[in-house]
Amino acid sequence: MTSATRNDVPVALQGDGAELRMKPIGGGMSVGYLAFPQGTDMGPALKGMPDDACQCPHWGYVLKGRLRLLTAQGEEFYEAGQAYYWPPGHVPVILEDCEIVEFSPTEEFERVINHVVAQAG
Repeated sequence: MTSATRNDVPVALQGDGAELRMKPIGGGMSVGYLAFPQGTDMGPALKGMPDDACQCPHWGYVLKGRLRLLTAQGEEFYEAGQAYYWPPGHVPVILEDCEIVEFSPTEEFERVINHVVAQAG
């Protein structure tokens, strides 16, 4: 078994007030601790991925804040206290400062992170 306390998880991506900490925890899955400031739009960072959207599924929980998720089916809103499943093909837009913990397949998550880093380039 593997545990992952937020402060023990290494930073995978940081900038413009956003922070993503990620650590593989077994079974091909990783835990991510994410913090985004109000106004963050992941759309530009995801340009060039299929459908210009995140292609990694995520299971998570919003600890703080509020966000809008854009998908091919429309938009959905999430706020503190809600658990979620986001299938591939989504773009988060942060409406209020957010803190999230989520679980994602490691390989797909790393592919998205590498794309975002390259876009920031």
